Amino acid sequence: MVRVKGGMVTRRRHKKVLKQAKGYWMTRHKQFKKAKETVLHAGDYAFTGRKLKKRDFRSLWIIRLNAALRTMGMTYNKFISRLKTKKVELDRKVLAQIAVEHPQVFEKLVEKIK
Repeated sequence: MVRVKGGMVTRRRHKKVLKQAKGYWMTRHKQFKKAKETVLHAGDYAFTGRKLKKRDFRSLWIIRLNAALRTMGMTYNKFISRLKTKKVELDRKVLAQIAVEHPQVFEKLVEKIK
């Protein structure tokens, strides 16, 4: 049986991983084994970070809404429950944006909800 040498394929794979590990600390961007491990972990962290980002933004919108509502003598909890009973279908992102950028419009909205 003929011997098959996989040098080119291996080199290509190694170069791909080392390119992804560019800028990492010490041997993590030089040695393939360390770089591979680091790149795999980085991928895990990136995946987790994408999920956490959604959670962080939602909590930010809630904080902004609550702060804007407190100045008008209302709490976030009551506001959201009244939005649901009045069947207003604006999400927290849009509401927070209105509260920050257009306080007069937001105040009118809160008065209608009250």
